[in-house]
Amino acid sequence: MIELSGNNLTKYYAANKIFEHISFTVQTGERVGLIGQNGCGKTTLLKILMGTEEVQGGEVSIRKNARLGCLEQIPVYDDTVRALDVMESAFESVREIKKQMRLLEKRMKQPETAGLEKALQTYGRLGEEYERNGGYESETRIARVASGFQITDSLKNRGFNRLSGGERTRVMLAKLLLEEPDILLLDEPTNHLDLETIQWLEGFLREYKGTVLVISHDRWFLDHVVGKIIELEFDRANIYRGNYSYYTVEKERRFLIDYRNYVNQQKKIQRMERQIQRYRIWGEMRDSEKMFKKAKELEKRLEKMGTPEKPVLENQRIRLRQTEAERSGKIVLELKNISKSFGNKPLLEDVNLTVFYQDSVCVMGRNGTGKTTLLKMILGESEPDSGTVTIGSRVKIGYLPQNAAFEEEESTVLEDFARLHNIPYGEARSQLAKTLFRNEQVNKKIGSLSGGEKSRLKLCSLTYAGVNLLILDEPTNHLDIESREVLEETLAEFDGTLLFVSHDRYFIDRLADRIVVIEDRGTHVVNGDYTYYAEECRKSRQNTSRAEGKDTEDTNPEGGTE
Repeated sequence: MIELSGNNLTKYYAANKIFEHISFTVQTGERVGLIGQNGCGKTTLLKILMGTEEVQGGEVSIRKNARLGCLEQIPVYDDTVRALDVMESAFESVREIKKQMRLLEKRMKQPETAGLEKALQTYGRLGEEYERNGGYESETRIARVASGFQITDSLKNRGFNRLSGGERTRVMLAKLLLEEPDILLLDEPTNHLDLETIQWLEGFLREYKGTVLVISHDRWFLDHVVGKIIELEFDRANIYRGNYSYYTVEKERRFLIDYRNYVNQQKKIQRMERQIQRYRIWGEMRDSEKMFKKAKELEKRLEKMGTPEKPVLENQRIRLRQTEAERSGKIVLELKNISKSFGNKPLLEDVNLTVFYQDSVCVMGRNGTGKTTLLKMILGESEPDSGTVTIGSRVKIGYLPQNAAFEEEESTVLEDFARLHNIPYGEARSQLAKTLFRNEQVNKKIGSLSGGEKSRLKLCSLTYAGVNLLILDEPTNHLDIESREVLEETLAEFDGTLLFVSHDRYFIDRLADRIVVIEDRGTHVVNGDYTYYAEECRKSRQNTSRAEGKDTEDTNPEGGTE
């Protein structure tokens, strides 16, 4: 059964085309990933499906009586509203029934209550309705979802408006899941979530009874949740009936077919053009109207074929190694017995870590465990309470934060780069071109750049300055899938040492040769990529289960709660 569909959808903002003639269908129970470059209209499409945006052409069809749920924007509540109140509002109907039952209970406790028999009948009817609507299960469901999203009792009782952006997102996402709409529309649900919470969400969505349409740049998430990919482009929606890994293989296969068809068509066009030329020569030599007529017929056929577009063989790549950096010593970074507290609350205790030349080290851990604090101590922006941070000889550090900032937002890309490095515009253009800032792109103002473009510009500056230790804090934030893959290829070619914080499991798997996990205020090190780390976690849980005499079957090798 078709749950929702779009037919020939066209959307403009003023004169700017967002997309045109987009068509797709989503069947009941499907889990669909919506992907595409930043700016192609993914979020706009979700708003159209929700009815909050209009289209200039086409139509949206949604199954009759289907309930839609979408995490679109974070509302503002009254200051008295707690996080728990927001989650409980998912059960508004049963809350009202429970309120009526409580009033009846008080009334029936009073001596000589008039109409006791009628009150008892009403109470019984309300109890049946309460049970039918899942009232007795609501507390259990709230507890399960709250636990999955790490919404503690303390957080539940805090005012919603006092929560951080990430905390509010988690609470609103919890409320949405508790409402159990028939069609769940999610826009980057893994943003602001740590790895453990993401894994729990993956398990929850796999079990979800309704239909799920999710926008995500998290490739690992897409692999473990969805069974269908809709790739949104500006002029079409490409459908792939599988997860993200299937999509990458199938897209390459389709490209090879398209490229082969293009080559064959080009050969056909060339043959026809040569034949047209022959007919014209023969027509002139023989003064034959018949030859000229045949030439015109072929020309008409050629016109109908149109001008085919050549499939792009591969995306343009960034060339990172722009300036030869001085090699650092063998030991790049050494942490000894590092401890850090905030007030009376210890965050890190006796942390030890040695990073060697050309290591690629990923720092992982739950939100709030001290990952960014650790980076700040390495960068010298914060001092440890005890212990030492030692930077090795000839180490030149470059730092790429979560949100790349620039002093001159009104300056153009070219002006800023030339000023920062004190070089002529010609040299600046040459260097910027290596990171895909070409032609008029160098004249864009810094303030108008996307998050991904700012990160790319910052990386260009760092590598041009000849750094040999790159420290990155969630470098794939704000990047679409294509940009993430370009960044991975770029960093894989870096000759120096990498130290980065990330929740992007694809990114970690591609780049990390060592993983440092922060937990229980300390660290433990795993020598390997993310796949190796996940397998070690699975073995550890199995061993623990055997020791406790529990069932050793584990359906989630990554450690998420199912």
